[in-house]
Amino acid sequence: MKEIPDNIVLQTVSEVALKLQKPVYVIGGWVRDIFLDRPSSDIDIVVVGSGIELAALVAERFERRRFLKVYKNFGTAMLNYQNYEIEFVGARKESYREDSRKPIVEDGTLADDIKRRDFTINAMAISLNKKDYGTLIDLYGGMEDLEARIIKTPLDPDVTYSDDPLRMMRAVRFAVQLDFEIEKKSFEAIRNNAHRLSIVSIERVMDEFNKIMLSDTPGKGIRILRSAGLLKHFFPELEALYGVEVMDSKAHKDNFYHTLQVLDKLAQRTNDLWLRWAALLHDIAKPQTKRFDKEAGWTFHGHEFVGQKMVKRIFKRLKLPMNEKMRYVQKLVLLHLRPIALTEEIVTDSALRRLLFEAGEDIDDLMMLCEADITSGNPDKVKRFLANFEMVRTKLRQTEEKDRLRNWQPPLSGEDIMNAFGIPPSKEVGLIKTAIREAILDGEIKNDREEALVLMKEEGKKLGLTFKG
Repeated sequence: MKEIPDNIVLQTVSEVALKLQKPVYVIGGWVRDIFLDRPSSDIDIVVVGSGIELAALVAERFERRRFLKVYKNFGTAMLNYQNYEIEFVGARKESYREDSRKPIVEDGTLADDIKRRDFTINAMAISLNKKDYGTLIDLYGGMEDLEARIIKTPLDPDVTYSDDPLRMMRAVRFAVQLDFEIEKKSFEAIRNNAHRLSIVSIERVMDEFNKIMLSDTPGKGIRILRSAGLLKHFFPELEALYGVEVMDSKAHKDNFYHTLQVLDKLAQRTNDLWLRWAALLHDIAKPQTKRFDKEAGWTFHGHEFVGQKMVKRIFKRLKLPMNEKMRYVQKLVLLHLRPIALTEEIVTDSALRRLLFEAGEDIDDLMMLCEADITSGNPDKVKRFLANFEMVRTKLRQTEEKDRLRNWQPPLSGEDIMNAFGIPPSKEVGLIKTAIREAILDGEIKNDREEALVLMKEEGKKLGLTFKG
């Protein structure tokens, strides 16, 4: 039996509970992670009594009373101390209604509280009571399942998942985070109850999905979500990528598995959630743009443009941030094919400048996405493409040093143009700004204020404007 780590939080909780004469235990993920040797900062305390009362006294001992958050409606309290987030709850038993995942809660025993837990590996407790401090309480074989590396429910999985369908997402998330397998009976129960996911708020579903996205192998989690029948209930656009169509003996690749391969390759290089989302959505419009040409075979022309538009709709429906994060994903989806064109031996400086201008500060992320997008089974082809992309990176660095177009700001503002010609905001101002930008990108003038002023005067004259100085 592994010894409970020396921990000031657990020792203090034990001392305070002894004075209250209330049985107390640490339970759930913190216990599981002791045996997995995983760091854990979340400590769940269950007391046979009032969790709020215990939390208040512990907070006083730590002189952290003003930092205590109390949730009277739920009978819980939360306290941050050092690097720990400690949740206190009274032991309880739960029952559910058919149309809601919110339980009817009553006071209960420790056994009642353990029984309501989602998985056996999360249903283990350790006593913090003086008489048996450090004793493991494992009523449902959690330790055995931990050693076998399986996800299994304490009770009938059909009941567990029907009562709280979010547990199905959590099962997949733990399988991916811990590299465990979902027990066969439990997996079948998920398939049987997948439709029940509709009673869960999309925010809670996406919270679990994003944890899967941030795992070491997010592709594994998404494959499980699809095979369990969950994915189609909240992310039909991603489900639609699955499958191969054959015509005239010509088949396209399975864009679902290609996408997950790109995502997993990128996950090896970055833990940036939104760059991973860009990988997930880079080919999202291929089902809509798929066409068969007898000469060319399968084509997906314009999928980057359609995909960019789909990003906004998907983010809105999934209640993801509708801000610069969404716009960042849109940009990378739109531009993900552009660097491929630059891998040709002859590439114009203008094309390099335009890509730098459009990608801005996200050019390095775009190149990382494009490199992950090379998923050929031919190692020579992959090696050749990666070498070409390295050449593109070199050219982009050289162009940036010369033309300073990353996060580009125009050398002349609209206000400069209005003052120069003594005109109000107008169409002419926009035309002159566009002409200056295009001339810089085409290499006709340098990214320089003096050269821009000369061109501004010329363009103004063409438009019949008089330079006022």
